[in-house]
Amino acid sequence: MSDEAKARALDSKDKLKDFRSRFFIPQHHGKDAVYLTGNSLGLQPKTVKAALEQELDDWANLGVEGHFNGANPWFYYHKFLNEASAKIVGALPDEVVLMNQLTVNLHLMMVSFYRPIKERYKIIMEAGAFPSDQYAVESQVKFHGFDYKKSVIEIAPRAGEYALRTEDIIAAIEEHGSSLALVMFSGVQYYTGQVFDVKALTDAAHKVGAIAGFDLAHAAGNVRLNLHNWDVDFAVWCSYKYLNSGPGGVSGAFIHQRHINNPAIPRFAGWWGHDEEVRFRMEKGFIPQSGAAGWQLSNAPVFSMAVHKASLNIFDEAGMDSLTAKSKTLTVFLETTLKTSAERNPKLHFNIITPKDRGCQLSVLTGSEGKKLHVYLAENGVIADWREPNVIRMAPVPLYNSFEDIDRLGRILEKY
Repeated sequence: MSDEAKARALDSKDKLKDFRSRFFIPQHHGKDAVYLTGNSLGLQPKTVKAALEQELDDWANLGVEGHFNGANPWFYYHKFLNEASAKIVGALPDEVVLMNQLTVNLHLMMVSFYRPIKERYKIIMEAGAFPSDQYAVESQVKFHGFDYKKSVIEIAPRAGEYALRTEDIIAAIEEHGSSLALVMFSGVQYYTGQVFDVKALTDAAHKVGAIAGFDLAHAAGNVRLNLHNWDVDFAVWCSYKYLNSGPGGVSGAFIHQRHINNPAIPRFAGWWGHDEEVRFRMEKGFIPQSGAAGWQLSNAPVFSMAVHKASLNIFDEAGMDSLTAKSKTLTVFLETTLKTSAERNPKLHFNIITPKDRGCQLSVLTGSEGKKLHVYLAENGVIADWREPNVIRMAPVPLYNSFEDIDRLGRILEKY
């Protein structure tokens, strides 16, 4: 059986294949492009336009009354997203809230959960974390009057390796345990695509008396998460990557049930986090809503949330179990295709640096002419992601990528 025939056979058996038709696929010379950058920006669901038009119509026809009398009353809009979001990250509905953007939410979580004192002030994070996380951590440490170099322990892979070993992270947590305030990692490493053992890191942090927090930007909607049962203290994520909710889309936050109604935990307060039953009394004295919703500050960004709601409906229908099952098969097919293409074309020189603990992203370490290869792919209808200095990231997303996409990539590579 040819590679193309194998791809078509796998597509014919794919129970999720019809979901592809629910998304707009970028075009290249009149054909669907091979879109492999859902880890950077997910594709637009075709239901988004109608979702936005509904809120625009309510605004036009109802004005301010849309807050209570619209089809989806804006006053309660964040609640319409909780259940589906909780399923994606493995949480209870009152442990999640959709608000702000990711780095804003990370700062808000660190206000509550990074409470350094003289004896316990350090943060452990991955070296090479996404820059925004690095900036947030650095500024929080400095805000509290501590020196970054003395306060932040960055864990790097061993010499000659690209992925971090869980045992090395845990060893560092144990080494700095008495002075450790926070373990702050990503769920999936953005550059290599490595999935971290969130439960193991959380357990290790708690064992030494530290808080465990995670940035799930590349994990939410990509890999199976179980934040509540893993006992994670807090987590944040964006919605514009695997969750397909548009550039700059609303972000999510998770706060474990044991924290959400604890009045001793400090937080920044705002109008939309105030108890909705008494919000319009306009009185002094912040009374937080029950649950993670009590961390909200400002009015819900309804248009952004409408897009997210349309996408969450698709996730709810597909189900994370089915999505992650297809993701594994699709990613193995991509890995095999890349290796086969390199065997058939001696001009190709690259290595896959993503470990087996992964979601749907593969990071391809190229040689000195990697940028040239990336440009060639783009010119031939493959939309992949270039990361300096020499990595091409490819993410076959199970909602809208097909096995035939991957076969097309292989044939294009063989002609390079």
